[in-house]
Amino acid sequence: MKYRISKPRNLSAEVTLPASKSISNRALVLSALSGGGTRLLTNVSDCDDTAAMLRALTWPSTIDVGAAGTSMRFLTALLSIGEGCHLITGTERMLHRPIGVLVNALRELGADIEYEGEEGFPPLRITGRRLQGGTVSLQGNVSSQYISALLMIAPRLEKGLTLKLTGEIISRPYIEMTMAMMRRFGAQVDWLDDSSIRVAPVAYMPTPYLIEADWSAASYWYEMVLLSDNAQETATLVGLFEQSLQGDRIVADLFAQLSVRSIFLSTGSHQPKTTLIRRGEQPARLDVDFTRMPDLAQTLVVTCALKDIPFRFTGLQSLRIKETDRIAALQTELRKLGVQVQVEGDSVMSWSGSEKQPEGDVPYLQPASGTAIDTYDDHRMAMSFAPAALVLGSIDINHPEVVSKSYPRFWEDLERAGFEIEIRK
Repeated sequence: MKYRISKPRNLSAEVTLPASKSISNRALVLSALSGGGTRLLTNVSDCDDTAAMLRALTWPSTIDVGAAGTSMRFLTALLSIGEGCHLITGTERMLHRPIGVLVNALRELGADIEYEGEEGFPPLRITGRRLQGGTVSLQGNVSSQYISALLMIAPRLEKGLTLKLTGEIISRPYIEMTMAMMRRFGAQVDWLDDSSIRVAPVAYMPTPYLIEADWSAASYWYEMVLLSDNAQETATLVGLFEQSLQGDRIVADLFAQLSVRSIFLSTGSHQPKTTLIRRGEQPARLDVDFTRMPDLAQTLVVTCALKDIPFRFTGLQSLRIKETDRIAALQTELRKLGVQVQVEGDSVMSWSGSEKQPEGDVPYLQPASGTAIDTYDDHRMAMSFAPAALVLGSIDINHPEVVSKSYPRFWEDLERAGFEIEIRK
């Protein structure tokens, strides 16, 4: 399937954002461990990743998480302390996403996990048992989901867990999110120092929990407000908490540097509203370290390329092992639009801006006729490139259905905001 996205005459949007899948999946694990199930959770995400988690929590003998990396990692730990034997698998891409670091740590704690295919990768056969716990060391630059998976099961370990993180710790806000949510469910979890976490063997308690809207989903609306050719157009987003557990809350600060301001309204409500407006001038260039918020990288790379803002973005090392190799995918798809971004190793992307032609200013964005953006089974590729219609007039997106992974109503929300969406062959 292919969609052609055409720019609206006027961007006009009040959008109820999807619930955070990161918080939803953590809440589901914590509620399962507390014995509360789903009955005490409000506003659980309806995205594919959370649906995979919900199916898994019915405990079938074979669990297929599809493309849900969060579910694969959290469930690997959860099944290790559960009952019975389970096979956990996923899509072809999932079977090539590494999980050996987590498996090794769980085995150190006594878990019974076997590889059913290639060593270090799913599928896994896991036989649950009581684990003693103790002390485990992990490199801090691994996926924070490995760390969160270990932390969440730690209160159920006989001796609790002391987790030592070595080297640079990436995606620290996701670790902080997990720890804050664990405390809400009754866990005793604290930093011993800058690189060590202690979790006591204290039982979780069933706890009512309201899941906030997704700040990473908000990033695409910030992008749209900035890319609109009418500086007076705004968007209002429903459900964002100004004081949020999500590290991606920093998107408001990043776009403030790019001239998009956030006005937070009704902040005491369960349905707060945030209005985005353009104020001020855009910067001459943007330099950002994405170590703490890698899921925002695609939005900012595409935004800066479309606004002709030179940039240098670091801390991108985890993008290589996401739903696709996001660094390579961004390079390839931006090249289709006439933008040649540079890559340094596995963690840096940069662009020096457009070059003016000798005979006058020629638009640097020159997609060839018939150009379509490939999405690589990656929801963020589709959503970060769709706003390009505001600059190009229209843009074609291949396999637009991938947005269901985190934001199932994305295309409907674009139509309500005035975009035209046409199904193409």
